[in-house]
Amino acid sequence: MRAIWKGAVSFGLVSVPVKLYAATESHDVSFRQVHAQDGGRIKYQRVCSIDGEEVPYADIAKGYETEDGEMVILSDDDMAELPSTSSREIAVEKFVPSDQIDPMLFEKSYYLEPEKTGAKPYALLRQALKDADRMAVVTVALRQRTSVAVLRVRDDVIVLQTMMWPDEIRQPDFTVEPGEIKEAEVTMATMLVETLAGDFDASEFEDDYAGAVEALVKAKIEGGEIKRTPTSTKSSGEVVDLLAALQRSVDAAKAARGESTDSDSDEADDGADEQPAAKKTAKAPAKKSATKKSAATKKTTATKAPAKKAAAKKAS
Repeated sequence: MRAIWKGAVSFGLVSVPVKLYAATESHDVSFRQVHAQDGGRIKYQRVCSIDGEEVPYADIAKGYETEDGEMVILSDDDMAELPSTSSREIAVEKFVPSDQIDPMLFEKSYYLEPEKTGAKPYALLRQALKDADRMAVVTVALRQRTSVAVLRVRDDVIVLQTMMWPDEIRQPDFTVEPGEIKEAEVTMATMLVETLAGDFDASEFEDDYAGAVEALVKAKIEGGEIKRTPTSTKSSGEVVDLLAALQRSVDAAKAARGESTDSDSDEADDGADEQPAAKKTAKAPAKKSATKKSAATKKTTATKAPAKKAAAKKAS
């Protein structure tokens, strides 16, 4: 994992230098919108809804739409005047009982790793949170915006979980009128709960949808159901054997030079009983060339020897 933020947790006069890591990642299956006929990706252009012209990215500004549909344009200077902070401090505001925070407020989770110099105060804070069975409500500046978060302990690691603001939690606009509930029905419902009671184990659950999509895609690839596009990274949809591909490349290079290929040798092996002499004759020139090459090598070595001797004489 790579740290995405560095700072320090401060509570009282104690400061714990820490690194922040994203604790979760999405494995959701994503699809691209493509043209069904040829598999080409669908492009979206930035077109103005008023004049219908495509707008360059440099001409795009931030706009705030009012309730009556009016648009307020905000420039870069306007955005710079908004309150922001670049503080590298995770300030503990208070320690609250764990059951007082509605899980619906939790947004994103991060792991906190202490720097070497902060290992001892980190362990101290972790133990204090565990013994008190409390969470630390903190304020932290992430992406230049102050957020409220909590610190809690998970598997001997302190986790920072950012929280949504209270006005971001929607209230249900409906009511439930179940009518009269009989005591016998309540008893049966309680028995059902007790029958299915157990401890939570996340490993018991798996994303069968993602697995089914992968299996479906693999089957289509093996069946050759692929649309080749100019941006494709492979030359074909088949699973290519590397050794066979290299052999074909060697044969193609030899054929271009007019040399016999291994494919020709295989055909000659098939007809060995009918033409044994021709096979021997075909291999003879190669042996002769090797002899000439060896002689040439010896001749070159013999020519270079006097130069070596003269160099030694000059040195003395």
